[in-house]
Amino acid sequence: MLTFPNIDPVALQLGPIAIHWYGLMYLGGFTGGYYLSMKRALKPNSGWTQNQVSDMIFYGAMGVILGARIGYILFYNFSAFLDNPIILFKVWEGGMSFHGGMLGVALAMLLYSYKVKKHFFDIMDFGAPIVPIGLGLGRIGNFIGGELWGRTTDVPWGMIFPGGGDLPRHPSQLYQFALEGVVLFTILWLFSMKPRPRRAVMGMFLIWYGIFRCVVEFVRQPDAHIGFVALDWLTMGQLLSIPMILGGLAFVLYGYRKNDFAPTSVPVAVTAEGELKPGIAEKSTKKSTKKKKNKKRNK
Repeated sequence: MLTFPNIDPVALQLGPIAIHWYGLMYLGGFTGGYYLSMKRALKPNSGWTQNQVSDMIFYGAMGVILGARIGYILFYNFSAFLDNPIILFKVWEGGMSFHGGMLGVALAMLLYSYKVKKHFFDIMDFGAPIVPIGLGLGRIGNFIGGELWGRTTDVPWGMIFPGGGDLPRHPSQLYQFALEGVVLFTILWLFSMKPRPRRAVMGMFLIWYGIFRCVVEFVRQPDAHIGFVALDWLTMGQLLSIPMILGGLAFVLYGYRKNDFAPTSVPVAVTAEGELKPGIAEKSTKKSTKKKKNKKRNK
């Protein structure tokens, strides 16, 4: 049995303001996602500008925070919300749902797509590979906070968590860090390094996250006020993840069947405002398109 490190969940105390490790993990996730997205945006044929990436991260941050909180209330604590709707705003008491955050991000990206006139699925495909950074760091935050621990076990690496009783439990937060963070990031980053049809990268994210979440749920302790939702083994996390797997498969199959790729540009320079100047290939493409239109008109 391993000893739980008992790290203070408060990373920094500034007078009455307490900065928790969990909040810092969120910040780290957004920062890491911003950095990697910028690197890809500056590559030739990315079709993205620095300003667009900055706006995408901002919209995503708002979507994940609001969606995760609302999703937790709807999926995991709706009865308490009906008794006292004010708990929706008591974020300091904890309670964030990945599935709610995912829906919140999808809605935020839909609004963002209207703003920048980009295809919704191009945005989702571009952003999907950076999501595991936040997921992995978030699970580290859960571990430091001694929350969302696993079921009791006799494996050598079992831990006794504060509030988890006297028996050792699976450190399921670390399992999720490894699978939803490290492994999922590796899969998506390598997969997205080559051009893929629209929806394919996002679909792969849905498939693999859903699989990893379903697997870990077999050793993760279900929420005490919910327990198993069906069959004496199916948890709410699995119930919400199964549609993700099916939807992801549908997106990947549809993307490859349609063979629809996002348009790209060939940048040659970056302005002071972070906008990409059109390259020679892009200009020549526009010229050839105009010539074709003129030929059709002359006919």
